[in-house]
Amino acid sequence: MSTTPVSGETSGNAGLGMSRARIDRELKAIISDVLGIDADQTDKFMPDTGLFGHLPELDSMAVAGLLTEMEDRLDIVIEDDDVDGEMLETYGGLLAFAEAKIIEG
Repeated sequence: MSTTPVSGETSGNAGLGMSRARIDRELKAIISDVLGIDADQTDKFMPDTGLFGHLPELDSMAVAGLLTEMEDRLDIVIEDDDVDGEMLETYGGLLAFAEAKIIEG
């Protein structure tokens, strides 16, 4: 069974083990759970939605929890060298990072 991701690619393309739409949903759920933000708010996140420096809930301590939860729920490994301000600047940056880590395996 194939799902249609946000980009229009099928889940078997681009080496993704899960569709982009599923990654998007899971990442929004992670943010909601870790930061205690209502799911209705995270559901409205767009690629240009500001994260670090824009969401008061996302401070440096919350970043550590967010990354740990991403590792657990997306089955990825995030090295210290992978983390930079750009990936946390916007939701789209974090989503692209998660997609790249899943492809990387």
